[in-house]
Amino acid sequence: MITIVGAGRVGTAAALFLMMKELDDILLIDIVEGRPQGEALDLAHAASILGLSIDIRGSTDFRDMAGSDLVIVTAGFPRKPGMTREELVGKNAEIVADVAEKIKEYAPNAIVILTTNPLDAMTYLMYRKLGWPRERVIGFSGVLDAGRMRYYAAKKLGVSPAAVEAVVLGQHGEKMFPVPRLTTVMGKPLTELLSREEIEEVVRETVQAGATITKLRGYSSNYGPGAGLALMAESIKKDQKKVFLASVILKGEYGVHDLPASVPVVLGRGGAERVIELPLTEEERRGFMESVEAIRANIEQIPKQYLA
Repeated sequence: MITIVGAGRVGTAAALFLMMKELDDILLIDIVEGRPQGEALDLAHAASILGLSIDIRGSTDFRDMAGSDLVIVTAGFPRKPGMTREELVGKNAEIVADVAEKIKEYAPNAIVILTTNPLDAMTYLMYRKLGWPRERVIGFSGVLDAGRMRYYAAKKLGVSPAAVEAVVLGQHGEKMFPVPRLTTVMGKPLTELLSREEIEEVVRETVQAGATITKLRGYSSNYGPGAGLALMAESIKKDQKKVFLASVILKGEYGVHDLPASVPVVLGRGGAERVIELPLTEEERRGFMESVEAIRANIEQIPKQYLA
């Protein structure tokens, strides 16, 4: 069973994409009575219409997640127009710490994927509260950021986004680090396909994409995260060993110790089974480390009682 904690826009979008893949039965959990039950019932009707063989339920009782082998945490306060992800640290730390205790008690064998912002700091908090191996605590970030970079680069190039392999490392936030030299079309780097000005525009649009969506419609993105979460869940549940950009605790890779950052990881039945180190130039390494330092600063904003 796949449990989704948080039946807001991201949680229900993830449930929809997961439902379409028929990976496993889905449980939506939320603290607001009626919300998860109502969303689940609507999704269950949609599954029936589409002829999908999947059970979708909603609950406000965390005990119902017992037996889940994958828990997706989308709960938390979302960004509002004008807000940065980093401004949510204090508000969401309490939520993540509480959810971690529930997961530890009722789904002790699960792999956890987290979307709550600020993503990297909340991934670190979840990792610390659970006390589990890093392979089983994964922050959803790079799939979304790289997907956005693929979109903007493809528009400039006049090709399908499927033809672009994008790389965005480090923080999921204002200090994310898109890497144009390692972003390729059939092995050819973006730096050889676009002008410096075009690349700067692609990078700027990628970094500002979430804020742009939030400003335009008044609330943050949900379809992009939902789609990415479904792909990651599929690779884990089917043991596909596909490579995704995701935030995991680094243990010396890239010269980083005991901090999370978005890097390429192999996702399979064991979770984030392996970190892949990319060959960065000295300039790129400096940019990556600046992004990591921004993550460290976010973590330092977490109230100390939640890290105890």
